[in-house]
Amino acid sequence: MRSALRALAVTLGCAGGMSLVALPVQAQTLRWAGAGDMQTADPHSQNEIVTNAMNGQVYERLVARDRNLNIVPSLATEWTQVKPTLWRVKLRQGVKFQDGTPFTADDVVFSVTRAKDVNSNISAYAQAVGTPRKVDDSTVEFQLEQVNPIFLQHLDLIFIMSKRWSEQHKVTRPQNYKDKDETYAATHSNGTGPYIMVDRQPGIRTSFKRNPNWWGKFEGNVQEAVFTPIANDSTRLAALVSGEVDVVLDPAPRDLNKLKQTSGVKVLEGPENRLIFIGMDQARDKLLYGKVPGDKNPFKDARVRQALYQAIDINAIKLKLMNGLSLPTGGLTPSPLGAYNDAQIEARLPYDVAAAKKLMADAGYANGFEVTLDCTNNRYINDEKICLALASMWAQLKVKVNVNAQPRTLMFPKLEKMDTSLYMFGWGGVITDAEVALTPLLRNRGEKGVGYYNFGNWKNDKFDALAASSSVEPDPKKREELVKSALREFKAQNHVIPLHRQMIPWAFRQNVTVQHRADNWFELRWVTVGGK
Repeated sequence: MRSALRALAVTLGCAGGMSLVALPVQAQTLRWAGAGDMQTADPHSQNEIVTNAMNGQVYERLVARDRNLNIVPSLATEWTQVKPTLWRVKLRQGVKFQDGTPFTADDVVFSVTRAKDVNSNISAYAQAVGTPRKVDDSTVEFQLEQVNPIFLQHLDLIFIMSKRWSEQHKVTRPQNYKDKDETYAATHSNGTGPYIMVDRQPGIRTSFKRNPNWWGKFEGNVQEAVFTPIANDSTRLAALVSGEVDVVLDPAPRDLNKLKQTSGVKVLEGPENRLIFIGMDQARDKLLYGKVPGDKNPFKDARVRQALYQAIDINAIKLKLMNGLSLPTGGLTPSPLGAYNDAQIEARLPYDVAAAKKLMADAGYANGFEVTLDCTNNRYINDEKICLALASMWAQLKVKVNVNAQPRTLMFPKLEKMDTSLYMFGWGGVITDAEVALTPLLRNRGEKGVGYYNFGNWKNDKFDALAASSSVEPDPKKREELVKSALREFKAQNHVIPLHRQMIPWAFRQNVTVQHRADNWFELRWVTVGGK
């Protein structure tokens, strides 16, 4: 198999090969691949789509999403808003965790409380659903401090763990990923979901088998599944073409035309609710990673931030790097729906190098400066290449950019420690409402997960007040105006530089049927593998 893969890799222009673990050819065994691995099996530690989607095969939430992203019952069968700040949730009965432990209200209270921990990347969402209280074994009430207009959508972001199992294995707190904490939950799991994680070998493979005692209905026929991270684009493509993997979730855009013409392979393209943007350190007086005249922090100056923005030829990135698979935007939310499709908020500043040079001169940086740009090389489509393209474009402003591209397992903990001066980041998922970006991503850094992902540590009190008000405003019309006003204020200061929203292509063998969702969520229970 190694020789076949290597031969294919050479044929397709691959610089280096990677062998995969051989598997028996079975109609109901699925093998899928991606550029990077999940970060951890702890479902509350890291909030990242590959990690969440793989954990989501094993763990479940109280509510779920159907194929069209509508909220549907899951571990909860019904819910009632008793009053503006009180929700009552009825739990599904007869459900068991994969170790045989019955699922009860105690597990819900435990899981929501665990998800609020400082080590949790979903703390802001768990805080937003209020304080859970057990009424009886099948009923939980959530007491909120303030109205939450998207309570159910926040509830959809919290995986439910077994209280007993967590106590038994000393994992009652989430893994502290940024400090490289090693816990039992990081490599083992025990959920109520459709699949059981059989084996976890970080960076090598993760295997699953169907949970025979799952309460739900399988719509596909996958009995076993193996995920293999394959960093090299050409090697990943070769594995798909050879039939060694059945699905590739992130084929390189440059390979899509070749794949569309390849016998036995299908390509499915669709938009993703995900914004790719550039963040900048706007708090420190001196950059951690840079050489600047006067030892100053140029990103504190709005003119410098705007200059970098206007020096980006976003259409060149779209056409030359993304092969058309991007939607350039000036928006600040994962989906334009978050800004109520407001054309003003979505509009980009014009590409204008002359204007950018004048802004740099006015700010006192006519001769530029030097800075390091942190970015991933296995998370977003063409992430490292985009960073290199930006470095070339900013060179026109005499800004020397050193690109530091790393795997996301190194990059994300670095950002969580605020160890950066300039970085590329992406934000998205299943929720299209602006709240999913406003509170955890854009607001001033604060307590209870507010502004946790504000790695540039910008502060804008006017925006922060508007965003905070929108989070608790029950009137839809008033809330819409608050959201728009907040986004306009943030946009005017160019605290971040939006680039584009991704288009996500999936490539798979002809005998495989998958369901593509706008949150780029791969659901094993919907996959059908036909005869070989």
